Formats: sequence, C-alpha cells, structure tokens
Amino acid sequence: MSRTDRSIIRTFRERSRVAISVIAAAAVLAACSESPTAPAASSVSTTALADAAFHGAGHIVMWQRLKAALDSARNTDNGGFNLDMWGTIVDASGMVVAVAYTGKSENDQWQGSRVISAQKANTAEDFSLPSLALSTANLYSAVQPGGSLYGLEDSNPINTDAAYGGATASYGTPGDYMVGKRIGGINTFGGGLALYDSQGNLLGGVGVSGDASCADHNIAWKVRSLLKLDYVPAGVDPIVTNGHSDDNIVYDIDPNTGKSASGWGHPVCNAATESIGLALPTTFPIGTH
Repeated sequence: MSRTDRSIIRTFRERSRVAISVIAAAAVLAACSESPTAPAASSVSTTALADAAFHGAGHIVMWQRLKAALDSARNTDNGGFNLDMWGTIVDASGMVVAVAYTGKSENDQWQGSRVISAQKANTAEDFSLPSLALSTANLYSAVQPGGSLYGLEDSNPINTDAAYGGATASYGTPGDYMVGKRIGGINTFGGGLALYDSQGNLLGGVGVSGDASCADHNIAWKVRSLLKLDYVPAGVDPIVTNGHSDDNIVYDIDPNTGKSASGWGHPVCNAATESIGLALPTTFPIGTH
C-alpha cells in the first residue's frame, strides 16, 4: 500500500470515530432487543452495506472487505490472463460504496476497467430482483440484435462526472471519487453479480474487471462468496445445482448459428475459464436461507 493510500485511510478513520460510535451503539441496541433464543442479528458488515454505507466508517469497512476478497479471488486459478483487477460495490440505489484494486498502484490494472467494474456492479443490481438474480454474463445474448433486451446498453448512460472526477491517486482507495455517487452505465459481459444477504434482501451489486470477461465472472463469483452476500433467490442458469437455480454464466451459444439455446448465453473465452465457471456452483456454492 502506498504512502498516499495510508494517508487517505488514516484521514477517513480520524473523521469516522463518531460514525463508528453511532454504529456500535445501534448494534448494542439491536442485540439488547433480541431474545436469548433469537437468531443473531445481521453482521456489522451487512449493516454497513445496507444502512450505513455512506458514513466514513462504512466506506472504510466495505473497502477493506472488498479489497481482501478481491485479492483472495484474484490469486486463485480463474483461467484468464492472471491480471490484476478492479472491483466495485454499489448499494441498492446504485450508489458506489467501495472501489478497490489488487495491484500495488492504480496503474497495475487496465485503467479502463475501474469504470467498467462500476458499470457491472450497477447493471447486476439494476436488473436483479428480490426474487430473481441476473448476472451481467446472463445479459450478453439478450442484448444482441434480435435478443429480448436488444437496446438495453443504451438505456442507462454512465455518469461521466462521477466516473472520471477527482485525483487519480485516490482511485481504488476509500476516497475514490466515485464513492457516494451514482455511477449508472450498463455492461453486458461477465463480471457483475447482485448481492443478497442471508435474509434474501437485495443489497446491491459487485463488479470486477481487468481480465477476460469469463475470468472476470469467475473472480466476481468468488468475491461475492467471500463477502458472504451470495444468498441468491433464483436465476436463469438452466443448470440447476442442489435443487436451486442461480445466476452463473451460461455457455450455450451454438458456434455455428451464434444463438444461445436459453437466450442467456455468454461466449466461451477459453476451455479453462469455461471449466472453472461451470464448476462454480459446486466449488463456491451459493448461500441458502
């Protein structure tokens, strides 16, 4: 972590002591209201994401969680080019909660992937429901000419002021200029997933970018699993695992016709990403509630 990163984080922490006290007090009150036999209340991390995402303390907590999950997922075999990644979390209103990267500086990842990761998070949140999750990978075939969602990519333009403002040295830190702003934008290839807590609440979305789109999806799935925000209600993946459908990437595009059998298919990037992706519901099973 650079000296600039450490300075930004230290400043946020100093400004957040009051916010932390408020959140802690709320947690104590919530705990006191539970009966001795009642299930435990939601974790602080979920509370920070759902209810206090725009306090300084919430930003730091979520940045730390996203950074740790992104680093861990990137360092597993994902079948792509083994590149460093950008990741973004948005809340249920599409407002950016956290932006992080895995390299040593903001220059170690594709620069364009910072905004793409935010677009993916926004898209997955915007087009998922409490009853049905759609990953950005699921949307690829649907937005092609003749597809059921053709034209979708032109429907929600990106907020360029939010995307490109601020000092580049702060990008990927708790002080990233996108944090606290609605980014907008639509992206329809792998790497964006909706976030659900253990009660089935749709809390927002996570997006990652920086590698082949199929590898992006694999990394995003692992990030969501590590965040423990993967209680997906149902999805359009025709492969049902353990009696439950999900929002995994679908590889059913006919190479001869270019058409997806289900209407939700994504192109195969290579054999490795395909194999890893198809196994995700088994190797990183979604939560159930």
